[in-house]
Amino acid sequence: MPPALQEILERTFGFPSFRPHQEEVCRSVVDGQDVLLVMPTGSGKSLCYQLPALARPGVALVISPLIALMEDQVAKLARLGLRAERIHSGRARDSSRQVCRDYLAGALDLLFVAPERLGVRGFPELLGRGQLALVAVDEAHCISHWGHDFRPDYRMIRERLPRQGAPVIALTATATPLVQDDIVRQLGLEQARRHIHGFRRDNIAVEVVEIPPSRRAAAVERVLSDAERRPAIVYVPSRKEAEQLAERLAAAGLRAGAYHAGLGAARRDQVQAAFLGGDLEVIVATIAFGMGVDKPDVRSVVHTAMPGTIEGYYQEIGRAGRDGQPSRAILLCSYADRRTHEYFLERDYPEPERLAGIHDRLGSTPQPKARLREALGFDPDDETFDTALAKLWLHGGALVTPEETVRRGPERWRRTYTEQREHRREQLALMGRYVELPACRMLRLVQHFGDQEDSGAPCGQCDVCAPDASLVQRRREAEAGEVERLERILFAVAAQERQATGRLYREELSGNMDRREFERLLGELARAGMVRLQEDAFEKEGRTISFRRVSLSARGARVVGGQSSLAGIVLEEREEAPTRRKRRTARQVVIPPPSPAVAEALRQWRLATARRRNLPAFCVMSDRTLQAIAGLRPRTEEDLLQVPGVGAKFLASYGEAVLEIVEELG
Repeated sequence: MPPALQEILERTFGFPSFRPHQEEVCRSVVDGQDVLLVMPTGSGKSLCYQLPALARPGVALVISPLIALMEDQVAKLARLGLRAERIHSGRARDSSRQVCRDYLAGALDLLFVAPERLGVRGFPELLGRGQLALVAVDEAHCISHWGHDFRPDYRMIRERLPRQGAPVIALTATATPLVQDDIVRQLGLEQARRHIHGFRRDNIAVEVVEIPPSRRAAAVERVLSDAERRPAIVYVPSRKEAEQLAERLAAAGLRAGAYHAGLGAARRDQVQAAFLGGDLEVIVATIAFGMGVDKPDVRSVVHTAMPGTIEGYYQEIGRAGRDGQPSRAILLCSYADRRTHEYFLERDYPEPERLAGIHDRLGSTPQPKARLREALGFDPDDETFDTALAKLWLHGGALVTPEETVRRGPERWRRTYTEQREHRREQLALMGRYVELPACRMLRLVQHFGDQEDSGAPCGQCDVCAPDASLVQRRREAEAGEVERLERILFAVAAQERQATGRLYREELSGNMDRREFERLLGELARAGMVRLQEDAFEKEGRTISFRRVSLSARGARVVGGQSSLAGIVLEEREEAPTRRKRRTARQVVIPPPSPAVAEALRQWRLATARRRNLPAFCVMSDRTLQAIAGLRPRTEEDLLQVPGVGAKFLASYGEAVLEIVEELG
């Protein structure tokens, strides 16, 4: 390693040595090599572009998806004495113009921008007039349709970015091999060095427990009553649950607070600062919390419902134990959680036939979106039309202007949309199999991300490797009827070695037990070492179909051969049978009649914003949300967040402008 880099590491960042893998990544970037870096949260990825930024001439451009993350990074770098700045929608225009001048003058070390900024007219040309030391694409999984947090503006980075020969480093904590390949392809980094490291977290014991929703709050309270399991982050699926559980924990004497997208920015910042500073020891949050948060001593991360993707789950549990001390991740879930995810998937990714119905009504002559909606028989308040049209536009099947005139695009939309929709289904299925399959939890996570250097050994401390150490999971001796069904499964496996589990059930066991019972007992046999379960897949009509094969172990063969028995086998204690999915409904907010003046001003602002960003107007704000704002006329960020269709991202991007319009005319 050139001495200059070691000197920068010590003098500027105050570290005596590099963490694992940082040195080789920094060397690649400083030498001008493009890099794809996939390392888990808390492993020191940021240094891998920050240090090379100081070792190369010019300004490092950092493309980052979240304003809060930018602000946090810039503040930390400024405290180190670095010249770091940011441009985003939350800053005044005069401030942003000054940052641009500083960039052109070479008076910055690092410049942070959102991917949307590259779509602002004239901004890429401005970047081209300065000298770029490197380009860092943070949270690079957002560039991929296969990523868990896809952002359309990330797909445009390659064509909007002035390269000038500067190396590009794409960084993410959560990218499977499929996503890694897509990142490289989308950014044009075919010759990039890939660094995929460090996904095993030896200090985190993972526990997965099937438990009904009615018992989860009590389980969280019981676990966190032990001071050694705090500080803690508790992830919940809704704003309401965040508030209720935080109140319950506070009433039990814990210093707990809620964090979710329904809180104003000032309140969210206050809660986050209190948690980071130690005034709060438990934060109960939706997934809005955690990006860029670096609190080293988090002892527990608890999920009170099954996450939708393994990538998101791994990123969230990775906030535990960054100081290297023993920590625990507990996932409380049930079959009903998966049904809830399936409902939202169907809502957000309509059947391809729904998109085809819109595509078929389009022609080469543009027509107003409102006329198309009416011709297809959609009610003006039915947002499924906007959802389907947005997906059709995103995949090229509809060409939509900022003024919302629509004409037909190429037929190829169907393949890419169907692939993306099926991939979302597969992500959910993988998460479901992770919960159900009793194999070492940490090893399965490591294998999911394709870690290049992992040993492949079981972790020895998760609920599968060390069930007696579980905090929530309870086990009991199998009842006589269960022992009989377990034996039936073993004999069926012996008769059809390495058979797919689904076929085994259909051909041998469907008359003896329902499918959920079969899967539960098969998992218990695997946990007891009686059978081996192996993931497999095949291709069908362009789709990858995943399934599991089952085979008999030596221990299971002894039972089948009569040399041993299942007497005394213990099973996980479960209280919940499969339930029908409860259909979730949107927040019920009574909307007064809209103010015509406010509605018209919002329409004009929306059109101007859409033209500036070259987007359809409904991608800035839907008609329904516009009418709701014009009716409710919110005065504060908290008021605005109560409007259907408004979340933290909308608030960060457009909240200030919308509130100014309402204040002026409302």
